[in-house]
Amino acid sequence: MTETVFGRVTRLLAAFDEDEPSLPVAVLAVRADIPLSTAHRLVASLVAEGWLVAVGEARYAIGTRLWELGELSPVAVRLREVALPHMVRLYEATGENVHLAVLDVDVPPERAEIVFAGRITGRASVPTLGREGGRHPLHTTGVGKAILLGRDEAWLDRYLAVPLLPETSRSITDPEALRADLARARARGWASTHGEMTLGNISVAAPLAPLTGLPPAAIGVVAHAGDALEKRLAPMVTQAARELSRALRPDA
Repeated sequence: MTETVFGRVTRLLAAFDEDEPSLPVAVLAVRADIPLSTAHRLVASLVAEGWLVAVGEARYAIGTRLWELGELSPVAVRLREVALPHMVRLYEATGENVHLAVLDVDVPPERAEIVFAGRITGRASVPTLGREGGRHPLHTTGVGKAILLGRDEAWLDRYLAVPLLPETSRSITDPEALRADLARARARGWASTHGEMTLGNISVAAPLAPLTGLPPAAIGVVAHAGDALEKRLAPMVTQAARELSRALRPDA
C-alpha cells in the first residue's frame, strides 16, 4: 500500500520528544524512516505553514501554529480550562504538586499511557518528572492508577498481558499484585503510589466521573512520602475530583 503524505508528516512530527525538542533534518529523517530528500521537502512545507519553526543552526522544533491547534482539543478547552480553578484550590490547600491526567485512548490497552493535561507546582513542592503534555505509565503513577480504577476486566486483561516495566525498585510489576492494589483503591475511592515513580514521593489521586467526548481522567497530588500526609491528602483529592466532575457536566 502506498503511504500517504499525511502518514509521513505524522511520523516526522512524532520524532520530537521532551529530551530532544529540536532536531536537525537528518535526524528527523532517520527517526521518521523517510528519505532525507523527502524530509527536507516536508520540513520546508511545515515551516511555511507554521507547524515547525527553525531554531538555532539547521535545527527545527514544533511551531506555534501546531501548538495553537492543539489548544483547541477538548482536553484543553473543556477539561483543563474548567479544571484549572479546582487545581489551584487543591494546590492552595496542600502546597503540593497537583496533576491532571487523561488516558491516551488512541492506542490499544497494551500500549496505554497517561498524558498530563495540566500541572501546578510551587517552589516548595517536591520535584517531579511530570510536565504538561508528558507521558507516563499507568501503573506507577497515582493519576494512572486512578484511571485504571474505571477500566473493565477485559481492558485490564489486555493491559496486564504486556510486562509492566519498573520505574523504581518499589514499582508494582506483578499483575496480580497490581489487581489487588487496584481493588483496595476502588474500595476506598482513591489510588496511591509509594515511591513507585520516584523514590521518596507519594501520590494520591482520584478518578473523574466519565463524560462523553472526553477521555478518562484523574486529578492527584504528589508529595514527600508519609502515611499521615497521605491520609490528610486523600479527602481533599477526592473532594476536588467530585467538584470537578460536577463542574464538567453539560448542565453545570
